Amino acid sequence: MFTKILIANRGEIACRVIVTAKKMGIATVAVFSDADREARHVKLADEAVHIGAAPSRESYLLGEKIIAAAKQTGAQAIHPGYGFLSENEAFAQRCEDKGIAFIGPKAHSIAAMGDKIASKKLANEAKVNTIPGWNDAIESAERAVQIARDIGYPVMIKASAGGGGKGLRVAHDDKEALEGFAACQNEARNSFGDDRIFIEKFVQQPRHIEIQVLGDSQGNVIYLNERECSIQRRHQKVIEEAPSPFISDATRKAMGEQAVALAKAVKYQSAGTVEFVVGKDQDFYFLEMNTRLQVEHPVTECITGLDLVELMIRVAAGEPLPLTQADVKRDGWAIECRINAEDPFRNFLPSTGRLVKFQPPAQTLFAGGVGDRAASPAARAAEAPAREAGTTGYGVRVDTGVYEGGEIPMYYDSMIAKLIVHGIDRDDAIHKMRAALNGFVIRGISSNIPFQAALLAHPRFVSGDFNTGFIAEHYAQGFHAEDVPHDDPLFLVALAAFMNRRYRARASGISGQLAGHNVKVGERFVVVVLGADGQHQHHEVSVTDFEGKSGSSAVSVGGNSYQISSSATLGEIRVQGQCNGAAFTAQVERGTARNPLALRIAHNGTQIDAMVLSPMGAELHRLMPYKAPPDLSKFLLSPMPGLLVQVAVEPGQKVQAGEKLAVIEAMKMENILFAAQDGVVSKVLAGKGESLAVDQVIVEFE
Repeated sequence: MFTKILIANRGEIACRVIVTAKKMGIATVAVFSDADREARHVKLADEAVHIGAAPSRESYLLGEKIIAAAKQTGAQAIHPGYGFLSENEAFAQRCEDKGIAFIGPKAHSIAAMGDKIASKKLANEAKVNTIPGWNDAIESAERAVQIARDIGYPVMIKASAGGGGKGLRVAHDDKEALEGFAACQNEARNSFGDDRIFIEKFVQQPRHIEIQVLGDSQGNVIYLNERECSIQRRHQKVIEEAPSPFISDATRKAMGEQAVALAKAVKYQSAGTVEFVVGKDQDFYFLEMNTRLQVEHPVTECITGLDLVELMIRVAAGEPLPLTQADVKRDGWAIECRINAEDPFRNFLPSTGRLVKFQPPAQTLFAGGVGDRAASPAARAAEAPAREAGTTGYGVRVDTGVYEGGEIPMYYDSMIAKLIVHGIDRDDAIHKMRAALNGFVIRGISSNIPFQAALLAHPRFVSGDFNTGFIAEHYAQGFHAEDVPHDDPLFLVALAAFMNRRYRARASGISGQLAGHNVKVGERFVVVVLGADGQHQHHEVSVTDFEGKSGSSAVSVGGNSYQISSSATLGEIRVQGQCNGAAFTAQVERGTARNPLALRIAHNGTQIDAMVLSPMGAELHRLMPYKAPPDLSKFLLSPMPGLLVQVAVEPGQKVQAGEKLAVIEAMKMENILFAAQDGVVSKVLAGKGESLAVDQVIVEFE
């Protein structure tokens, strides 16, 4: 077994590998760029080596520097994580040539599966179902149309070297096939330097289901059940679960056996994933093989009880698999939500900056089956009773590479954390995930937690009736606050009244108050829910103590009664307690940017800003004039933090609606800003190469 390994990655996956290595008694070496000097993976590792500037092409993609770091520190093996160099056959081969074990498959397996055309041919030879199509490079758009007609529309036009949604079009007729071929070829040439295009049948109502496989150097290969990855936005997975709520045991077995056959055909050693597209009648076809550890591997770990990182390390060290196919279990249900630094209410634009607060829900499950030394004191405290109760098989796990006070840099992907829950069944897992999302406190940057909460509450998701088009179908116009209907909106009003009573009870107990002018707690209030454009809602409430104890109130609002109790400390954002006998988790803050007197209440993805006033105060509030927000139409504002890579206009220039004004780069994405209306540029207030804050003025118009 290795005594020291280097992790050629960053963020949550680097931290995840370090946790298992520590459990196994293996020393770890981290590598870091300029942007990651204070990163969590650097703090967790035993040693760390600086490898270059912030952009990944000047650091994490420099294979020779990473191999030099391994030689310098005496690391015998390199774990590549996912992304960066994880599926780079040349890097895997270079490691082997330098006498360093690559904790992943052999270079020949990566090469065989890395080319979509070659991998489909291999799959056919291994008797794996493949989608009807033309698997050789197509020489012209006219030939593409002819092939599409032979296969039958709709068809999918794909670049051989494509990925991440680039070089991919769906065509429903000859015109779309002609245009799609040209577009895919251009995208593929620009993004990958490889313009080979192929065509395959487009499967209707498709699901994206993948099989986890594991092979060793002795030729043993097993499959570890499946993962359902159909909840995707722009071809990027958002929620993953294991098992799938859709496929039957017979389909699972057939898919698993075909995945094993393909892995054996390329002499696969290590963890890998065979991805299938599954039609509405459970017909399934091979898509591609990911020759690395997947982002969503924790859901498989939960239901099988296995540590995939440990198994990868053991296989790389030459050990045989410690289990057979008959030993693989399927226990309970696991769901993973990817928590990303993006603003769902601004069309998911990246959100970078400092994590002013980062308080994940308390963990009861841990990566690698051990406690994370960097976990918060609250998380460590929560771990002990769970272990004593023997309930560590079910619960909540957080895999992350960030910490409170740390920075989310603009140079890498947007993932903040992965939130994983393991439940007895799917309903239990959904319930646990909704509670965990309610308790996940992130401030300083925006996150996609409200969007995740909406997805989990959607009736189609809850019923398991969805496919890869789910998000595009239900959120075609983007995501808005009204897309998160609360099942009991008056609960948020009641919680505001409850928290206000607790604040007033504390104020009334302060000593030294002037006689006759001391704070009275009171029982009758009006909760004013603040709306846009001054459209506020007034709710009359009564708040009385019940059970004769502090921290418990009976709140009556709109004919409903809520008996709420909580021991949450005032000032904490996360509030946990009981309402009418059922547990709840919500977030409560005093003071907002709009109104320092308001309470912000968030629960199940819905958020309200409310003022709790006396009846007289509410009447006076009604008389307050509405102050309209300033007119910002004369300014081009940065919609997100990022690097200004181009300003396409200059002072005095006339612009028309739809004309390009500027380009901002953040988190590996370029975002083009267009003119909303005709105008004349008055001033350019930001220059190329400048780091922009959200809502910073770039251009002013006359």
